[in-house]
Order: sequence, then C-alpha cells, then structure tokens
Amino acid sequence: MAPRQQPSIRQRRFGSELRRMREAAGMSAPVAATRLGADRTMISNIEAGRFGISEERLRRLASIYECNDPNLIDALASMTGGRPKGWWDEYRGKIPPDFLDVAELEHHATGIRTLQTAHIPGIFQTEDHARALFDLFVPALPRLELELRVAQRLSRHRVVDGIPGVPYIGYVHEAALRMRIGGSRVARAQLNRLVEESERSNVRLLVIPFSADGFPMAGDTVMYASAPNPHLDTVQVDSPTGAVFFDSPTHLANFRTRLDLVEQVTLNPSESRDFILEIAKSL
Repeated sequence: MAPRQQPSIRQRRFGSELRRMREAAGMSAPVAATRLGADRTMISNIEAGRFGISEERLRRLASIYECNDPNLIDALASMTGGRPKGWWDEYRGKIPPDFLDVAELEHHATGIRTLQTAHIPGIFQTEDHARALFDLFVPALPRLELELRVAQRLSRHRVVDGIPGVPYIGYVHEAALRMRIGGSRVARAQLNRLVEESERSNVRLLVIPFSADGFPMAGDTVMYASAPNPHLDTVQVDSPTGAVFFDSPTHLANFRTRLDLVEQVTLNPSESRDFILEIAKSL
C-alpha cells in the first residue's frame, strides 16, 4: 500500500485516536504491531494518517488495547476502509488543503458550533461577499484560484441545507456584522442572507454586541465539530499560517467550556435577528 502524501484531517484524526488508545494501554508501537502480526512500522504510519486500516484490523487493535468503549470502536470502524471521495475532493491540488479539511469536518459532523469575531461564517457567505473577501488577499490571488475558492466556499452551504441539515450554532460578533466587505450593497445583501439562514430550524445565529462584557477567545475564529462519538470531536482554529486542529480531551473540554461562556454574552435568536436587520437597514 502506497503511503498517503497528504493525509486529510479525518485520516489524521483517526490515527490520533488510535495512538491515544495505545498509549492508554501503556503499549509501544512496535509491540502493538507484533501482536497485530504486522510490520513494526505499520502502527506509526497508521497513527500518522499515512496508511489506512481495515475494520477487522481496527477491531483487533481495539481488543489488543483492551478498549471497553464499544461506541468509540464502532465510530472508528465507520472511518476505516477506502475513503469515498467527497465533493471537496474536486478542489484537491487547486486550493489550500486546509479549505478541504474544514469542508470534510463539516460534512461528517453531527453538530457544528462556530465563533466569528471578524468575519461572516463561511457557510453563509454570499458569492459577492466571498469574492470581495478573497480579493483582499495580499499578495493578490490568481483569478482562477480566487474563483475556485469562492465556488468551494459556496458549496459548503449544503451542510445546513441537507435533509436533515446539520445542527449549527454560530456566535457572530457585531464587529463582523458591521464590516462592509465589498461595499454597502454587498454587505446589506449578506446581512439579509444571514437573517434568512437564521430562520432554518437547524440554525441558531447569536450576536455578540459591542455592549457585551469581555468573553473568552475574543478575536478568534473557532469551529467545534461534534462527531458521532464525543471522543472524536475536533476543533479548528484559524491562524495567520492556516488552520490549526485540536483533538486532545483536555483541549476539547476547554473549548466546550469557552464556547458555553461565549453564549452567555450573546443576544437570543430573536434579538439577534432583529439586531442584524437593524444593521442592514443602516447601510
């Protein structure tokens, strides 16, 4: 089996959970490989996401590690085998892999929570807004790549538009709502789009007004993607150099707590909707 050159976040996430399981058993990678009857480097390659593994071998490993969480084992088993291509794969090699990892996380999530303090949530961006945003990049993006990024971003909307759509909670700061990306006309249309999206049964958009007291992660862009088993949740945070992903139990618990604290300073859904409409009318 040829190693993967660029494992996706889902493949790396699978591997990191297996590593965590092995370390909890107090077993080295070479010893685990020997007990599995595999090459001594196989376990390390699987944990790094470079190699896949069959469901049969996954369950054997779980038994070797004496994992007693059947729900976690079943969730991991659903991630084995050949990875079916997703819609985001058509952009592979054309736009940064971080964009594809985010789309893949959203696709497989059972729930999504985001915090946006400077930008409109990507899932809800209009075409004009997304294009104007990418136009601000320095150095300027080649026109083809810019259009590919716009198309990929618009395609992410299907996550909340499906039947059933993924439950989505978005915390959006007033600063992001007042940013006139693309000018007043584009900004007004974008805010009206947010109001429409907030009326979906699976979507809650909650505004953090300037009048709110300080809150954790002010200034950050965060996505918490819930998985079928909470051990497999993943957090993505934007950074100047690209997306950063967190999956340790400590990090996950901390981000859940922080997002809960953020929600305490938001307006309720109805107040948030009215607030967005008032800003739109003022543009």
